[in-house]
Amino acid sequence: MYNVMIVEDSKPILRNIKTLLSTMELPLRIVATAANGEEALEKIQRESVHLLLTDIRMPKMDGLTLIEQAKLRNPQLKVVLISGYSDFEYTRKALNLQVFDYLLKPVERKALEEVMERAIGQLNQRIVNDRDLLKEIVEPSYYAEIKLNQEFTHFAKVMLIARRQPFSPGKDEWKREKMEYLLKQIFAPHECWVFPAQIPQEYIVFVNRAAAGMYSSIYECLESVRRHLVGHGMDAIIGGQLLSSESGRLPELYYRASGMLSEQQRITQGFVIDTGTSASQAGIVENLMEPTTLTAFVQMIREQRKEQFALKLTEQMVKWAEEHVRVAEVERFLGLLVDTFARLCEERGAEIRLGLELKAKQLFEENSYADFCRELVEWTRQCFDILQTHSRTSGQELFEKMDEYVKMNMYAALSINDIALKFHVSPSYISRVIKKYTQTTFVQYYTELKIKEACRLLEERPDMKFKELSDLLSFSDQHYFSKVFKEYTGYSPTEYKEKLVGKLE
Repeated sequence: MYNVMIVEDSKPILRNIKTLLSTMELPLRIVATAANGEEALEKIQRESVHLLLTDIRMPKMDGLTLIEQAKLRNPQLKVVLISGYSDFEYTRKALNLQVFDYLLKPVERKALEEVMERAIGQLNQRIVNDRDLLKEIVEPSYYAEIKLNQEFTHFAKVMLIARRQPFSPGKDEWKREKMEYLLKQIFAPHECWVFPAQIPQEYIVFVNRAAAGMYSSIYECLESVRRHLVGHGMDAIIGGQLLSSESGRLPELYYRASGMLSEQQRITQGFVIDTGTSASQAGIVENLMEPTTLTAFVQMIREQRKEQFALKLTEQMVKWAEEHVRVAEVERFLGLLVDTFARLCEERGAEIRLGLELKAKQLFEENSYADFCRELVEWTRQCFDILQTHSRTSGQELFEKMDEYVKMNMYAALSINDIALKFHVSPSYISRVIKKYTQTTFVQYYTELKIKEACRLLEERPDMKFKELSDLLSFSDQHYFSKVFKEYTGYSPTEYKEKLVGKLE
């Protein structure tokens, strides 16, 4: 249902248009009428209006001024002009204000209905188009459930991006429902929409543009949002800007804004950015590590000076905190470490890059900067150990260690990724080593060990229930356990138990 406002100083003409619209079988609702532009403008500020039908010549404020002012408040507003033959010059000027169409007095039913149907068609298409645009930026599973309404599509909005501040507690609090609840608190009575982005722990928020009018600037609006979220355990960096009527640029605007957040997010301090401006206009300064410093770290790795590296790294982390260094700069530094350690290990035939990259990424999930620093130092120590280990460990030695580890975790549900992380190598390398020394895949190798253990347990404890045995060995369910057991032994668990009993007798 679309909201209509009629502005006409002639009561008979106003009554005629109301009657015609009310008797048409169209999704229209007359929410307000006015006798002049001033009165209409006041009501537009209070009412959600999709379609405005207005006379040109009126007292206090004419139709052209009304259209101009109304479009400033809502660029998406569709306007239909009501004019007489003598007002053609005014009508021509109004068309320059992007008026949808015009009707001549006296307004006839057929002409009014035809214009309204076309306007409704365009309004409906805009909803479809907006939903398609969101597909590029919203998390896919949530996008499938999105149902937009007229309020979202047809009114000017502010776009906000809220991203969790690294090393802040409350990671589990970053739920869409909580974000929406808190934002509705701060923006009431204006509506807002919260969508999870494709980037983890980032939300795209749209708020009716009128909400920005409660603040002196977009910056003050964003800072108010940030403080409100922090006060409820959601430390964030907030970016945002007013959206123009060019809704087709939404993905482009989002990616630009999200990129600004990625480049400017600080490691120990949340803040806000007006993403409608450039980084220089927003007062953002670069803080880059000196090339000589980076070279020194690389050299210490190459020369395997573990203790000296740890001391230098500790000094660097203190400096990062003091300077509120950008997260992107720390990520680039860790990328350099990963690349250096991986290249040196790969020279010795070890494929560990994927494992190193995964661990480096996980470091940013720590709940505090102190935890991050401690884990980073420990991780680099392990990297040095790996470097030394891979200098002397053959494939046979690695398999023996993996075999021992897997047998110790017989009752768990290990995956090939778990093994890769444990031994700091890639899953593909694990697969090749296991294939070489067992002639089977990891799954076959691990499953066979479990089935052998199941046989041993049945021999020692023949009274053991199959469900208990299945759960103990971490199979997904008893049926699957029985199926796998038969594939590897040739007997079902029941047949195998009967066979054991027969031997005993």
